[in-house]
Amino acid sequence: MPLKTYGVLITRAVDTRREGSSDTPHYQIHLTDDQGVHYRASVNVKSQERPSELLYLVSDDFQHPVTAQLEGLGSGWNTLPHGPGGANLDFVRGNLFDPAQLRSLPPDAEGPDNDLADLLDHYVQRAVADPAARMYVFGERWGPEPAVRDKIFGFLPGNGVHDIHMNQGNSPRFKGDDGVWQDGGLLIHFPGQSRWVAVFLAFQSQSWHTDDITGHALVPAPDDGGPRPEPGDRPVRIAAALVNPRGPAPEPETVTLINASPDPVDLTGWHLTDRLDHRCPVPAGQLAAGASLLVPVTGEVQLGNRGGQITLLGADGLKVHGVSYTAEQSGREGWTIVF
Repeated sequence: MPLKTYGVLITRAVDTRREGSSDTPHYQIHLTDDQGVHYRASVNVKSQERPSELLYLVSDDFQHPVTAQLEGLGSGWNTLPHGPGGANLDFVRGNLFDPAQLRSLPPDAEGPDNDLADLLDHYVQRAVADPAARMYVFGERWGPEPAVRDKIFGFLPGNGVHDIHMNQGNSPRFKGDDGVWQDGGLLIHFPGQSRWVAVFLAFQSQSWHTDDITGHALVPAPDDGGPRPEPGDRPVRIAAALVNPRGPAPEPETVTLINASPDPVDLTGWHLTDRLDHRCPVPAGQLAAGASLLVPVTGEVQLGNRGGQITLLGADGLKVHGVSYTAEQSGREGWTIVF
């Protein structure tokens, strides 16, 4: 079963609280929307399974087409319909970041700037100090609970968001929470700087190859932790794309692949997909070591000029590499976007 009520909470951050529990500690954020409704965001900083340290990635200048979709939503809770094409987050299919850049941190440790709570506090406190800043909290809604005061900040009714982390590819113990296009995350918009900051969290027990319908793991995460793929696991990558060629539509869009490995790779059965999972084939045959290949975009695949996603799938249907681009990047006609 996927999350019951998935969406994004758009609010101001007004306070924080760290939990020092050794069981399932969280970093707690007190939030209010433009109507004065109070919420709590409960962010996991420790896993119940080994390895206990969470994986994290922070983008200090997050650029992705999802931010344009978020700016059209109102303050407060926004339920997001299931599936691609909306403002939903999906760590596997949304090409939000490179999983190889994920790192682990302990939940709480003595001293400054050395644990996950410290890292969250650094960015959330910036949002607290900036009246114009808005937090976009993705996850599962709970409440409102009319007769229950919030256990951390004391407001009534109790109300908030949790599961602010990857919500697919779980181990058997948490398989019931799996789903696609329902991952959690924290995005912070600082309008005065025209900047978005993104914080993404995942458990080391989660898999990065998941079923497109159920979100269940197709390839289990290693027992020693670290589902993080290394660059050597992705010999063929998307290097560039011409998404806005000169001339009237339909223009001849192309995607450039490069084999960064020292060995040839057979591309037979490989495909490219767009943000709506439309597919077109990659020309079959061997791609020599160090060589590049210009792939024409065919069929229903569309690389829109208002931002988009491009994903490379291997012959087994598993994701090999993925990129995204914004409307600003695709705005110059005839220019190739280099990733």
